[in-house]
Amino acid sequence: MDRFHLITVYIAVAEEQSFAAGARRLGMSPPAVTRAVTKLEERLGVRLLERTTRHVRVTEAGRRYLDDARRIVAELDEADDAAAGSGAAPRGHLSVTAPVLFGRLYVTPGIVDYLQRYPRMEVSALFVDRVVNLVEEGIDVAVRIGDLPDSTMRAAPVGQVRRVFVASPGYLARHGAPRTPQELAAHTVIGSSGSNVGPDWRFLQDGAVRTMRMAPRLQVNSNDAVIDAVKLGLGIARLLSYQAAAALAAGELQLVLEEYATAPVPIHIVHRDSRQGSARIRSFVDLMVARLRADAFLQSEHTLFGGAPR
Repeated sequence: MDRFHLITVYIAVAEEQSFAAGARRLGMSPPAVTRAVTKLEERLGVRLLERTTRHVRVTEAGRRYLDDARRIVAELDEADDAAAGSGAAPRGHLSVTAPVLFGRLYVTPGIVDYLQRYPRMEVSALFVDRVVNLVEEGIDVAVRIGDLPDSTMRAAPVGQVRRVFVASPGYLARHGAPRTPQELAAHTVIGSSGSNVGPDWRFLQDGAVRTMRMAPRLQVNSNDAVIDAVKLGLGIARLLSYQAAAALAAGELQLVLEEYATAPVPIHIVHRDSRQGSARIRSFVDLMVARLRADAFLQSEHTLFGGAPR
């Protein structure tokens, strides 16, 4: 079998962690995919995947080979793009990640637009509320909300959002609104246990950013569940402005402690660097940057504070 074909099959199976899912991704039969991976392992003289009746996992040698294989395929894609010229339509597979709710509200419409423009493209989207390692997980493009650490990745700023504090009208009618951050100690707090969100809430008070450690009565790992609990009148939560915008516009939630909000949080499109820039990645990044920068809600410095939601 052609070595590049074997590598392509292995990448699909390793990333999907399933022979059947890898076969569906490639449009091949599961037996053909199994034969290809076995042939590659025989050629290399090393086991790349651990198989059980329920799981497929990459071995340590398989992980190292996966990193090299991804790099080889990316470089071949770049060579194809360079040979075809800058006007060639992108083709192939693209992987994208974003926070769950932002992915649903903003990235999914962009992906649909992209796929309609470029019929030879396929996209895999991973929407999770954690920071995804692009290299380790084979992701091409990511949306990052928050300050970026130093990185070898390329980043394009596309907007900003704010951290806001919200409660339902019913809760505020029963318990009153806190007038200062310190008064939150007398209120029920709802928190998120997502990997990027801790128990420390930050406030701008007396010209300085101050931190308070919260003790949530309810803590969940889904921002959608946090929003639902706030709507049901349980207590006060901290959200990003885009997460609360629809409920605020509908009157289901109200802002509290507006004057204590900290500075806006930046949004970036991040992608892996390359010598020439893959047409697949470049075209998607260009499309998403244009869409997000055109969104007035994400460009407002005073998002949700005296500004109208989009």
